[in-house]
Amino acid sequence: MPASVRPGRRGMRASAAVATASSPDGRTLIRRLASAPPLTLRQTGPYTVHLISTAAGPLGGDRLSLDLDVAPRTTLELGSVASTLVLPGDGTSEMLVTARVGAGATLRFTPEPTVLAAGCEHRLLVRLELAADAEVLWREEIVFGRHGEASGRCHARFDATCDGRPVLRQEFTVGDPAVDTSPAVYGSARCVGTTYLTTSAKEPVVAEGVAVLPLAGPGTLVSALATDAVQLRSRLEWGERTTLTPPP
Repeated sequence: MPASVRPGRRGMRASAAVATASSPDGRTLIRRLASAPPLTLRQTGPYTVHLISTAAGPLGGDRLSLDLDVAPRTTLELGSVASTLVLPGDGTSEMLVTARVGAGATLRFTPEPTVLAAGCEHRLLVRLELAADAEVLWREEIVFGRHGEASGRCHARFDATCDGRPVLRQEFTVGDPAVDTSPAVYGSARCVGTTYLTTSAKEPVVAEGVAVLPLAGPGTLVSALATDAVQLRSRLEWGERTTLTPPP
């Protein structure tokens, strides 16, 4: 069912939501699926949902939000069918993703990359609340502009809390040419990505363009830089495999 959409000169307001429930025999049910363009959700499997873009954007001035509620002992896998293209417009656009993952529940969040078109101003905010024994794999990928163009600007922030305690607070900015090209920041890279996993890696691992870093609390952060989206995905997936299936 549609959520609120209020287009106007100051941008669009749209929200979407997914919620799971457990059936009497223990299966996962998608009990709520609420959409509003450009955030349109389709159930594509027993516990799988995909975002399908049904309008351009986000554009400058848009405020979009996605709410995920994964009930205890259920599973949700959320992806997207295409990349998200952030376009310039009147003001700053914002995408807020809020997720709650209950006891014994599993969430796999793996959308396609976010592409920052030249001239855009964007905020990407994630708020993740986990029960102590929840399992999560949360991947974010950002591409610095379309082919042959400069990157737009993006400020990304990720806040994860487990059992009421903070486990990860991270933020970074893309789109400042004076900073991005520094060897200490992105250098010649055209993409940046991270994966947060509740699984704890045995030890830090660093390879070309990717780092696997155990967190002080439960969990691991995989960070990668790359020249293109294909290389970025490959490096992140390598880091994820290294965390989930460490060598004996």
